[in-house]
Amino acid sequence: MAKQNQYYPDVVFHPGATLAEKLEELGMGPKEFAIRTGKPEKTISAILSGESSITADMAVQFENVTRIPAHFWMNYQRAYDEYIARIKRQEALEQAAGWVKSFPVSQMMKFGWLEKLSSGIERTAGLFEFFGVSNAEAWENYYCNQQLKVAFRISLKHTRDPFALSVWLRKGELEASTIEAPIYSETKFRELLPDIKSLAAEQPEDFFQQLQEICLAAGVKVVHVPPLPKAPVTGATRWINDHPLIQLSGRGRRNDIFWFSFFHEAGHILHHGKKEIFLEDIEYDDKDMIKEEEADAFAVKWTFSEGEERELKQMLPLTEQEFIQYAARINTHPSLIIGRLQHNKDIPYYFDTRFFKSLVFPGDPEK
Repeated sequence: MAKQNQYYPDVVFHPGATLAEKLEELGMGPKEFAIRTGKPEKTISAILSGESSITADMAVQFENVTRIPAHFWMNYQRAYDEYIARIKRQEALEQAAGWVKSFPVSQMMKFGWLEKLSSGIERTAGLFEFFGVSNAEAWENYYCNQQLKVAFRISLKHTRDPFALSVWLRKGELEASTIEAPIYSETKFRELLPDIKSLAAEQPEDFFQQLQEICLAAGVKVVHVPPLPKAPVTGATRWINDHPLIQLSGRGRRNDIFWFSFFHEAGHILHHGKKEIFLEDIEYDDKDMIKEEEADAFAVKWTFSEGEERELKQMLPLTEQEFIQYAARINTHPSLIIGRLQHNKDIPYYFDTRFFKSLVFPGDPEK
């Protein structure tokens, strides 16, 4: 938010008003002043009427005639320009009052993403700062009109709720901006995948911190941003400043869903372009389903492969202990096996739910 307790005058007059007073004091008309300063009379008249600005060149010329330093005219003009800009800013804030109502502002304040603001104008200013935009039109152009395709190559216009989704994505960008990362190494990232698979199998309490540290060693940033109402996204992948970013929501808080989502996003990083953004569980116009299937296949490979699934089915039925031992042998968590079998409708969704773990994330608002 803007700094508090800063003083801004209620009104600042155009420097032309002061110039008019000085010319009257000197008994000099606009025509004579124009001749003395070497400026067109039309230009001087425009300044005196407040329709034109005093430039640095003019200020120096005025100094010789008015005996008032050039920096006075420049400072006066600067103050007036800022005053006018703030009036326009206030108008933009007032005009965006309806726009703000489309965003999950209450949830953002609950999570601490926005200060707890009461007035509509304060909330509008807070959203502008959150998104790093100057007005609602700028937000529309960035997130919905694809006017900056280098940084954001899809449009949220036809998603269920582009407002909530843009908040979730922006929070991920802000979280990622606080993380210092080495240069990305695809080779290193591939080498670290077995360690990540082991982490998923062990599921320690500090799993997310360890996951971040492992990925960061390869230059991959991983952030958790809790899901928002009307933005039912599980994960997203994009490149920011040559670093891949994996953003996960932990939606549902089930460890099997979380780890499948992570490896799915990792598949996008390793197999698809830097210029694309991938949103999971969200439908949008240019979604490439072939690439989504490739990312799914990558996640299957690293969580519970098709070969392992065929092998397990041939071993059925298994006792609980035998099932746990099999999961340990293939270095995966039992929940990832159960989740896959449920997804494929090989077993009912109520079967063996005791293997699922409810996840807790650092800084979790629900922790």
